[in-house]
Order: sequence, then structure tokens, then C-alpha cells
Amino acid sequence: MENEELWSKAIAEIEVAVSRANFATWFKDTSIMDNNNGVVSIAVPNGFAKEWLENKYHKFILKSIRNFSPEVRSVQYIIQAPLVRQKPIVSKKYHVVPAAMQTKSSVPATQLGFKDFEVDPLTNLNPKYTFETFIVGSFNELAHAAALAVLSNLGKVYNPLFIYGGVGLGKTHLLQAIGNSVVQQDRTKKVRYITSERFSNELVNALKQNTINTFKEKYRDCHLLIIDDVQFFSGKAKTQEEFFYTFNTLYEAGNQIVFSSDRSPKSISDIEERLRSRLEAGVIIDISEPEYESRLAIVQSKAKEKNIDLYPEALEIIASLIQTNIRELEGSLNMIHMQSQYLNKTLSIEEIKNILSKNIKQKTSVTQSQVIKIVAEYYDISDKSIFDRTRKTEVVLPRQVAMYLIREDLKGSYPTIGEKFGGRDHTTAMHAYQKIKDHLKKNPKLEEDIRRIRQRYQS
Repeated sequence: MENEELWSKAIAEIEVAVSRANFATWFKDTSIMDNNNGVVSIAVPNGFAKEWLENKYHKFILKSIRNFSPEVRSVQYIIQAPLVRQKPIVSKKYHVVPAAMQTKSSVPATQLGFKDFEVDPLTNLNPKYTFETFIVGSFNELAHAAALAVLSNLGKVYNPLFIYGGVGLGKTHLLQAIGNSVVQQDRTKKVRYITSERFSNELVNALKQNTINTFKEKYRDCHLLIIDDVQFFSGKAKTQEEFFYTFNTLYEAGNQIVFSSDRSPKSISDIEERLRSRLEAGVIIDISEPEYESRLAIVQSKAKEKNIDLYPEALEIIASLIQTNIRELEGSLNMIHMQSQYLNKTLSIEEIKNILSKNIKQKTSVTQSQVIKIVAEYYDISDKSIFDRTRKTEVVLPRQVAMYLIREDLKGSYPTIGEKFGGRDHTTAMHAYQKIKDHLKKNPKLEEDIRRIRQRYQS
């Protein structure tokens, strides 16, 4: 079966099961670009669509394709700007109104998808990712400060810079902002941004086509090399070996290397120790989940950027209910706006809550203050004493446990935790977290204490 025919059949099945807005948003400008040895490669227009399809629709897509091609084992998503598409995917369920015939009640075509990424072919950078559009809060201020420090002393401080955190927290935005700023400051600088997956794929192709020297020159001749999602080097021995030598060449020449990952270097499995040591050689900074104030600022910024007009109360609801990551904030904003455009009316607060409740998995409602209160009660000390600047064991241990739980379970950032505990420095929170983490490995009583504390606020 031809790729176009297979995708047309699969997409027809998918559109029956998803809403009109979601189908138009996430499946627009998609196609099967390759189907080889049981692996189907689906072209998607941008990183946002790639992330959403991987996280929300992957199992359903794979099942739909297998219904028509049982030999398919897996599906992968590859970003490819939709410059030329064989045939656009057009819903058979919903009539698409031509622009010239649209009425006031028609959904504008510009609202049915995301603006195509304008990626620089030389650097792989998207110019839309800048420091000006990067919202800084306590959850990412250390990473932002480190990025600015790299700019002022390229290759001399914070080299390499390793930024890690969960999906959709702005790591790619920050990394590309570094690259774009370097290019803007000095266009003679050779800058290249690439995902670890693409680096690996290019290496495989270079080996097949006997162009390995060209490949090496391409990445070893950079003043700034940015590798996104480095955790995907896991288990790829040849890729790790090649990148190890690439890293050494760049580092010895005084050139800057910046990494991102969804986990710290120590937590990346199946990776050679010599490469792990390189990843850990510079500065390692994490980005945690944004607090409410930052989430609201991000939603307001995105709404302004996309020219989406919603009541302030609607933006506040989105920021209150979406607590996981920035991509979900943006996706929810788009979802509500599309529903409003489709129904040709301003949605009520209840309608917005209903839309979000159907699409967003809610987090636990426990707060930092509640965790502190429960920890204090468990260790039989007062809430206030846990903030005292004392080294008494009966206070220090509960304080460190509270910091550990806020960091581990609520994903609080170190600066936020330090501020919460009487304006302490972020290094105090880092020390507390690591100390409890280390003690848990050899202290069964502490492990049991934390298990019981968690039961109290998770029940």
C-alpha cells in the first residue's frame, strides 16, 4: 500500500474519534514520509505538533495504521516544514470553507493550525525563539541567568552548559535563544542547533554514504553547538563514540557546547561513563514546573503573541488549572480560542472549565505550605520553628525533609524553596534535597517516615 493511501485511510479513522478542533490543529500538514522495515515516519510541521502527537495520540495513531498495515511495528514523528505536501489531509466529516466564502460564523483558516516554523537551514535555529519572548520566573531564573552568562563569555564560562527539566518547560526556547543571540551579535560565528535524534540519524546516513568526514567537519567546526534532548543518546554506542570525540574537539578549541535533557546526566541510562563525565564537566541547571504567577505571565504573553482576545478571567483560569508545563498552557489557550471561534461567541467561565477538565489531567492540589504543616506535625514541632535559623537536629531534619518533598513531589524550584524557608539561598535547598536523597539509600527509618508523610497529603 502506498504511503499516501495508508495515511489517508488511517487519518479517516482518526478524525471520526477526535474533535474537529483537535483534528484541524494536530493533524494538519501531516503525512507519511517513509515506511520501511515496519517503521512508519510521519512528517509533522513543527515541534509542538510532534510533542502533542507523541504524548496524546501516539497509541491511537499506531493502532489506526496497523488496522490497514499490520506489519507496522512502530511510528516516529519527524519535523518537516510543510513547504510542499502531496495532498492536504481534508476531513470528510467537516466541510472546509474557502477563504473567499467564509462568513462571520466560519472558523478562520489561520486559526486551524500553528504558524510554520521558519528555520534557518544553516543553523537549524528558529528566529522566533528569543530572550525577549522568554518569560522568566523563579522556576527558570537560574537557567536564564546561566544562558546570559554563556553569551557574555562564549566558551569560557559554563562550558558545557547542561539544562534539564520535564517536557514543555521551555528548554528548547532557551537553547535556541542563546543561538539566535550569538548569531545576531556576530554573524561570522558558526552556530548549529540539532536534536540528539537528528544527530544520530545524520551519523547513520554519513556512514552509509561514506561521507563521515563531511559530517565531522560540520559539527567540529562550530563556535557554538547546541544539542537538544541529549537523553536520546542512550543505548546508541556509535553515536556516543562520535559525539565524545566531537565534544573533545570543540572543548579543546574553546568553543561552547550547550545541552538539554529531560533528566540530569546521572539519570541518563545506558550511556558511557566517559561521555557522562563530559556532560557533567560544566554547569548543570534544572528547570522546574512554573508557579502560578509565571504561568499567568506566560499565558498572557502567548495570547498577545497570537493576537488571541480572551477575558483576563479566562487567562487566570488556564493558569490555575494547567500546572504541568508551558506547552499545555499554550495548547489549552489555542483550544479555548478555537472553540470560541467555532461557536462564534465568547465562552463562559463554566464552559472554559468544562473544556479544560475534559482535556487536562489535574495534579494533586497539595500546596507547599500544606506539606510543611504535615511534616511539622509528623515530627511534633511547630510550623514556625521549621523556619528557624537553627542547627538543632529536631528542627534541621524536618526542614530538610520538607524541602526534599517539595522538590521531589511538587517539583518546586530551588530558588522558590529557599525563599519559602525564610529567604534562604537556593544552595541550601539543593544541599537539603541531596542529603535526604543520599540518606534514603541507607536509612530505612527515614524511608518509612517519608512514606507515612506522603500518605497524609496524598490521601
